[in-house]
Order: sequence, then structure tokens, then C-alpha cells
Amino acid sequence: MTDKLGQIVARTERLGVVGSPSSTAQLALDVLGTAVGRKLVGELALFRFNQDATPHFALGQITEVQLRNIWHEDPTMRSLIRQRGRVDAVSERQDTHLGQMVLSAVFKAGGAHGYEPSILGTVPSTGTPIHIVTDEVLEELLRPYREQIFYLGHVYGSTPKLPLWFKHFGRGPDGAGEAYHMGIFGKTGSGKSVLAKMILTAYARYPQMALLVIDPQGEFSKDMKPEGASGEFALPVGDVVRRFGKTPVVLTVRNLVLDRWELFEEILYESRFFERLTMPKGENRQAACSILVEKLQKAKIKLTDLYQRAAFDKVWSILLDEKTQKVFYRTETSRTRFSDAMAEADVDEFFGELWGPVAELFREDRPKAKSIDKALAWLLAAEADNRPILVVDLSKEQSAGLFWNDRIQSLVIKRLLDGLSQTAERFYKDGENLNTLVIIDEAHRLAPRELPREDDAAHGVRSVLIDAARTTRKYGLGWMFISQTLSSLHQEILQQFRIFFFGFGLGLGQEFQSLRQLVGSSGTALDLYQLFRDPHSAFDVASRQYSFMTIGPVSPLSFSGTPLFLNAFNRKEDFLRANGISLGT
Repeated sequence: MTDKLGQIVARTERLGVVGSPSSTAQLALDVLGTAVGRKLVGELALFRFNQDATPHFALGQITEVQLRNIWHEDPTMRSLIRQRGRVDAVSERQDTHLGQMVLSAVFKAGGAHGYEPSILGTVPSTGTPIHIVTDEVLEELLRPYREQIFYLGHVYGSTPKLPLWFKHFGRGPDGAGEAYHMGIFGKTGSGKSVLAKMILTAYARYPQMALLVIDPQGEFSKDMKPEGASGEFALPVGDVVRRFGKTPVVLTVRNLVLDRWELFEEILYESRFFERLTMPKGENRQAACSILVEKLQKAKIKLTDLYQRAAFDKVWSILLDEKTQKVFYRTETSRTRFSDAMAEADVDEFFGELWGPVAELFREDRPKAKSIDKALAWLLAAEADNRPILVVDLSKEQSAGLFWNDRIQSLVIKRLLDGLSQTAERFYKDGENLNTLVIIDEAHRLAPRELPREDDAAHGVRSVLIDAARTTRKYGLGWMFISQTLSSLHQEILQQFRIFFFGFGLGLGQEFQSLRQLVGSSGTALDLYQLFRDPHSAFDVASRQYSFMTIGPVSPLSFSGTPLFLNAFNRKEDFLRANGISLGT
């Protein structure tokens, strides 16, 4: 098998040889004259060497190329060049090109699978040939793992497909044995949402894995419909996951039933119900909401029946009661003003326009309605043959006829996250692995570093997410955060990530400082990242490049922890073909 790989490598183009100075962390590459005219930065390269009397193969990406000509650096020669422009005897002919190659993986020949991970424990001698890596080389090297390999794109600026693997969080040959947290970062238009959808399809291959998407903008929910893909890439996520045997279900605001009195109390406080009764936000309104909920519960009125006229009539009678009014209004003047407002109010209007949109959120007999607890129980049922995908669409577009705003959205997301954490803990106590990935879009809005002090709902969501990132990995519950910014996401969450994808737009200012802290001292890697082009600077849609730098155990070529660079597929046909996905009947 080693001979076969050696034969394949021998047929590939030779880019250069190992030069000096080199170290086990970074190799100097003396570029051959036949290769100086081709694009080298970003290319995946490979060389063979012997270590402990065993053949080894080392792979890495070329991150930088320098040109040196010592004659051009001589002051006398520079003066001559200034007059003539070039000196034929030394210009170009005496040029030397020195590349920097950052190693990402080393494989040792032998073992049960043919090749096994190793390390670069010595520096190969100068003159060791360095070859370009092709798809044929990678297929032979990773042949034992071909069923686990998944492709999101090509090696940055090159033609070979970059092999990645996304293992489920359980045990077994395809399992990682534990959950991973990951983050995808990049400016709007950098391709991060499309990359997240491709990763979602990678995990959807596993029947034993459940997927939950919390979708504040409604982007993922559109893609789950049959032939309902949106955007330029138009990846039919729903069709792909159905091909894998997954059942994608979208729960919108209209069919998600809220199921806690505490939620009702907070949402009623946010609504215009008490505002129309001359009661502004503050302690009095909080007291009114609290006493109203308490009396409704004592009256044995169910949360799911609040939408009925009989329940509203009970509410109105409670608020008309003078003893109740004394709880939230101490002065007689305030109570008189409140009573006058109720007397002048159109009760039917209050019921239809102010009470109804709030109460409908808790109504159980809506079409295809599911409570949060029931939805999570259905999603996380371990005995299912092929566990489903649940997308919770919390966008404003789905809230017609309901009371909905950003604060209510935060309250609902917190309820979802609380239910998820409680379920995960219960599974863990029963000795079960949850084996679930939660994808959160617009994460910078839900878990920012800074928040206004008065925004209790947003603080609650952020606190739950921080706690979940710290604790749920052992339950088999992983999280994927999609964010437009890196510096604004809470530091506690960033520290828990194992896998990162960095798209275009983080190369300046505070964003770049945050990126440097995460990547470490890989100077040439960051230099290569800063070469990423804005995808929207392309002449047309077809030529757009969505470049990403990835760090973490996401590829069989990155177990040394060094960054890898890729250009994500920009056509759905390429993505489907590379991963052997057919949508035909």
C-alpha cells in the first residue's frame, strides 16, 4: 500500500525541495524553477521521509512565498538597476523563491488501516522533494476512512477537495464519543449560513443523531420545504435530509404553544394591554400582572384556555375589583383613573386586539400545534429509528395576529434552552447520550459580550447559553453558533469551542485582534487569512469565492491543530456530486 501511494506521489508535480532553515513546526520550501510561475500560496503539499526506519508522509499548506535576489540587494547593483531597470546577468536569473509550509498532518505507513497518525519528530534533509497534493493522493491516503469523509469545498485556491469529517456525538466507528461545540464567523455575505447548512447535512447522515435549529430570522425554515431553497447557493437542505431518511419539521410561532404561567406574566407585561388602561411599565404594572396570574390560577382557569371569552371576562372582573386594585395602586387618585379607563374601554376591542394576540400564544388547539415540552420530547426520543430535525422559526414574519417582538422572542428562546438543558441532564442521569446538535443563527444577538442592564430577557438567554456551553458537552449535546462578529460574542462561549470556521470580514481592528487570540502565533496563517477576497467583489455570482480558515479536529489532515484553508462550494451541483448525494427518484 505504501508503494502504491509512493507511485501516485511520484506522478504528481514537484513544487520544490526542503530548504534551510526548517523546523518541525514550519518548513522552508525552495521552489523549483519549473514551479515559480504557478500559484503556490494555499496549495496543499506533501513529502515523504523516513523516521524510525518507517516511511512517513507529511502534508501541509503553503502559506507564504518570498522572493530573494542578493545581487539586487547590493547598493551598487541597485544604483545600476535604477538607471537600466534590470541587469540581464542577475535579474530574474539569480532570483530564489522561498516558501513557508505549515504542516497540518503526518501519517506513518503501517498499522491496521494502512496509515496512522504520527508526528514530525525530526526535520527531513534538505533536498527532500515536495510534491503537490491531488485528489488521487488524498483518496489513497484516506482510503480506510472514505465513508466518514465529507466535503465542503476545495483546498484554498487549488483544485483538490479538502477532506473533512463530522462525527456524531455517540460511540462507535463513526462517533466522536463526546459532543463538540463549534462556531462559524464572518460578515454578511461571507457564506457562513450556506456553510452551516452544508454541515447540517453532514450530521444528518447519522440516524442516531437529532438536530435542533433555533432560527430567529427564518432562513433555515425556508430551506426545509420541498424545493424551497433560498439564496444564491440554493442548497435544498430539506430534500437532502429527507434523502438521508430524516424528517424535518418546522415549528413557527403560529404552532409553537407556550406552556408556562411565568411566560404569560412577562408577555402580558410587555403587551399594550395595561398601557391602554393608563398603566405605564414599572412596578405597578408588574404587580398587576402578578396578582392577575395568581387569581386566574386560583380560579382554576387553564393557561391553554386564556383565549376564550369566558377567561377574559374573568380577567376583566378581577381588574374591576377594588381590593385587587389596591394591591397595585395605593393612592385613590390612581385607582380612580384606572377605574375610569376601564369604564370607558371597549371590552370587545380589548378582547380582540389586546388580549387575544397574547392569549393565542398559549392556545393548544391551533393547527399542528406542539408545546415546547412535547416538541423537545419528540425530537430527543432515543428509540426513534432515524431521529428527526426540528427547526423553530421565531421570525416576525410568522407572527401575524400574535403579539410578538424581540423581547418575546428572547423569552421563548430562553424557554426552549431551559427545556433542552433539563432534558439533557435527565438523559445524562439515566446514563444516555443525547447525541444532539443545536444550531443557533444570529448568535451575536443572543449571547453578546455587552447588554443593557435593563434587558432582563436578553440577559436570561445569554446566561443559559453560557451555562450550556460549559456543561452540556458531557451530555452529548453540542452547539453550533453562527455569528457575524467574533469580538462581540461572549468570551465564555468562545473558550468552549473545539471547531472554528472563519470566513471573510474578520481581518481588521477588534475582530482581527480576537482572531489572533484564538489562532495563536500562526503568523503566516493569519497573513493568508487576510488575503481572503470579499465574495461580493467578484464580477459575477458564478465566480464568487467563499473562503474559510478552519481550526480544530474537523479534518483528518488537521490533527496537529494548525489552521486549514478552503474555498467552499459555490454551486449546489458540486456539493452534491462531491458527497455522492443524489436527489433523483
